Amino acid sequence: MKAVLCKEPGVLELVERPPPGAPEAGWVRLAVDHVGICGTDYHIFEGKHPFLEYPRVMGHEISATVLEAGDGVAMAVGSPVIVNPYLSCGTCVACRQGKPNCCTNIKVLGVHTDGAFCEEITVPASNLYPANDVGLEAAATTEFLAIGAHAVRRSMAPAGSRSLVIGAGPIGLGAAIFSRIAGHDVTLLDTSQERLRMAADRFGFTSGIVAGDGVAEAVKAKTDGDGFDVVFDATGYGPSMEKAFSFVAHGGALVLVSVVKDDIRFSDPEFHKREMMVIGSRNATRVDFEHVADSIAKGLVPVDKLITHRTTLADAPRDLARWAHEKSGLIKAVIKIGA
Repeated sequence: MKAVLCKEPGVLELVERPPPGAPEAGWVRLAVDHVGICGTDYHIFEGKHPFLEYPRVMGHEISATVLEAGDGVAMAVGSPVIVNPYLSCGTCVACRQGKPNCCTNIKVLGVHTDGAFCEEITVPASNLYPANDVGLEAAATTEFLAIGAHAVRRSMAPAGSRSLVIGAGPIGLGAAIFSRIAGHDVTLLDTSQERLRMAADRFGFTSGIVAGDGVAEAVKAKTDGDGFDVVFDATGYGPSMEKAFSFVAHGGALVLVSVVKDDIRFSDPEFHKREMMVIGSRNATRVDFEHVADSIAKGLVPVDKLITHRTTLADAPRDLARWAHEKSGLIKAVIKIGA
């Protein structure tokens, strides 16, 4: 089978690999249909991912169809599925609490093990969800949107809350879309006027703040001086995450959607006087994937406006390398694998 291999930072190659064999009990062999290109994939290509060994077949935003089911799996050949790429151990403290998204031994397809920039993969049946009324191209956006949906669910912010999403990239836009679906009044904050304008024009997020010297006053103006009930930071930038504490209203919550290797520091008096919550949000669970798929099927998620770039498996080495640097107008790129 054909696969796109990242041999080392900056080197992508279309290679021939043996197809996976028959799936073991509880696993399913899949024909990959579409796979999204994530910020993680660009980081891997650029040599910026801290937990990855080369060579690696990337790709974790996956839609597929069933080719063969292992023993004990009742899935019909040809069934369209959405793939949850987080392979959990099932026995650690997090898994025992129903939180496989933060499994202590988690392996993510395309990061810790080879992913779906290829024609076929095998995965546990428990990681597959029916695509139902979601087309397979749209289904490949489910994983990155589920990260935002999970963050919104983690926030526990009720309808009517004023929310601020910091970072208008794909993950931030996903959080903003599901914050709006949850009934929040959403404002976006970003360093790029272009991204804020795109968010307004394509998705209707007309309340925006450009990061800079006047951001504190802009936050006050947007919230009658109160701050936001819930703030989602999706920047992956330590100073932004630290600054976000000051945007939270008394009694509010800060959800850290992104992760950095650095320590995050904040003023304890400012934290305590607000009696605010700081919430970590990692990956997503089945309920989030299902919420996203249902929302797409109901027309609540404008997938056609999220997908801005498309390519094929054969052209992916060239296009991914180009899009790693040409970001203007790029929100989500997808690779068409299937015929």
